[in-house]
Amino acid sequence: MKKTIITVVGKDTVGIIAKVCTYLANNQVNVEDISQTIVQGYFNMMMIVDTERLEKSYSDMVTDLENLGNEIGVKIRCQREEIFTNMHRI
Repeated sequence: MKKTIITVVGKDTVGIIAKVCTYLANNQVNVEDISQTIVQGYFNMMMIVDTERLEKSYSDMVTDLENLGNEIGVKIRCQREEIFTNMHRI
């Protein structure tokens, strides 16, 4: 299993979750866990996804999600689980 942490941050608007999840589903990326909050009009979402069946290169997915974020007015970042874990170790 290849896990990736995806974060989405920005001004809240209708359809953010739908657009991100549609992209992931269309590329065979499974959402394993998701948490989202809205604080004073700002949207924050963290997802753990499985990219084992991803049909394109990982870097293409990262670029596509960054571009999608730009289109919908949010910042989308992706990190492989092992990098995320190592960066956040105490």
